[in-house]
Amino acid sequence: MLPILAVATVSACLSLEFEEPTAGQAPNPDNLNILFIGNSLTTTNLLPSMVEALIDSAGLGPIEVRTTAASNYGLGDHWFDGDATDEIELGGWDYVVIQQGPSATEGRPSLLEYSGRFGEVIRTSGAVPALYMVWPSSARAMDWDGVKESYQMAATEAQGIFLPAGEAWRVAWESDSTLQFYGTDGFHPTILGTYLAALVIVEQLSGASPIGLPARFHLGSDGPVVAITPEKADSLQVFAQEANARERQSPLSRD
Repeated sequence: MLPILAVATVSACLSLEFEEPTAGQAPNPDNLNILFIGNSLTTTNLLPSMVEALIDSAGLGPIEVRTTAASNYGLGDHWFDGDATDEIELGGWDYVVIQQGPSATEGRPSLLEYSGRFGEVIRTSGAVPALYMVWPSSARAMDWDGVKESYQMAATEAQGIFLPAGEAWRVAWESDSTLQFYGTDGFHPTILGTYLAALVIVEQLSGASPIGLPARFHLGSDGPVVAITPEKADSLQVFAQEANARERQSPLSRD
C-alpha cells in the first residue's frame, strides 16, 4: 500500500526531505520542463513532485521536473558546487526555479548576486528564471516584508518571474489565522504549507488556474499519496489565486 501524506485537520504536520538525483541528459523538448534549484525548503514534502503531479492533473502534461538541492545550501553554494549550472546548461528547460533561505537582511546581498548570475545562465540556456519566495522562521515574523522584498528584487535581478509562495501564506492567514503552515521546527512547512506553495507555482508556470486542482493525488507512479480534505484544498486554491493576482500588480513582479 502506498504511504499517504494526509491532512485531515489543520494541525496535521508531516515533512519528508529528499534530493532528486540529476539525470545527466537533456530534458525532453516535447515536455514542459522545470528544474528546481534550492535547499530543504524546496524538497520538504516533495514540493517539486507535487508541482509535477498538479500540472499533470490539469491536463497540461507531459511534464518533466528535476531537482538539484542540498540542505543548508544557498545559491552561492550551488554556484560554486557546479552541479546546478551543469544541469541548466543541458538546455531544454522552460523554467528554472531558484531558492535559498529567507534572505530578509544579511542574506539579501548573496541572494541578489547569485540570482543575477544564475539568471544570466538560465536565460542563455533558453529558459525563464523563477524566484521561489519562501518565508521567515516563525520566530522572526518581523522579517516577512523583508523576505518578500528580497525575492522581488532577486526576480528583477534575474530578469525572471516572482513566485509569491510565502506571500500566499499571509494571504491565507488574513482569512484564517489558525492555518498551520509551519512544521514543528517553526521553519519547514507542513503539507498544507507545501500544497499552498505548489498551487502558486503551478498557476505561475503553467497558466492553469489553481481552482479545481485535486486535493488527493499520487506523487509519481509509485510515490506517496497527498490527501488533503476537499474543503481545506478549496480554500487554499482561492488563497493561491489571490496571492498571484495581487503580485501581478506589483512593479517588481513578472508583469
